Amino acid sequence: MACGGNQQAETTNEVAQDSTKNQVVETIMTRRSIRQYKPEAVEREKMQIIVECGINAPNAMNRQPWEVRVVDNPDYINGVTELYKKANPKVAADSTFRNMFRNAPTVVFIGHDTKSESSPFDCGLLAENMMLSAWSMGIGSCCLGSPASFMRSPEAAEYLKKLNFSEGYELLYCIGFGYPDETPAAKPREAGKIQFIE
Repeated sequence: MACGGNQQAETTNEVAQDSTKNQVVETIMTRRSIRQYKPEAVEREKMQIIVECGINAPNAMNRQPWEVRVVDNPDYINGVTELYKKANPKVAADSTFRNMFRNAPTVVFIGHDTKSESSPFDCGLLAENMMLSAWSMGIGSCCLGSPASFMRSPEAAEYLKKLNFSEGYELLYCIGFGYPDETPAAKPREAGKIQFIE
């Protein structure tokens, strides 16, 4: 049975007026990108929930054009970081630098189906689901482009191969996860970019 228009409008108004008690809205509005983490990896049981939230994201025609790889092995993370430091020696001068994934102890690598035009968008939806579900559990995250670029370089080929993406899939980006060791303030948003068109 379809909902009546008035009932839907009333529900929308209630959510807008009471958004501070709406857990989804609160999670979205309080989430920040985290770049300093406590050293312990996120428990695998929690990461399982996070990645399952990810693969339940909407996607074009339910093609699910993604592959997800979770890495919490320090040998892997530190090994590829050593190669990154050789290629980018200045990064090691930062006293807070521990690894190339913004110091995250758990990293999720997202591969996309290169034959699917919608896959970058679908993988973006997957990422947002993961990052928001993580934040709701007190786990920070940061979406990472530069480390993914290095992972696709010849220097890191051995580590990329270990991710075991299927043929036709390529690494698109990665996300660092961990327990926050900082509390960054919100940055201003440009509300003027929103318009309601009559």
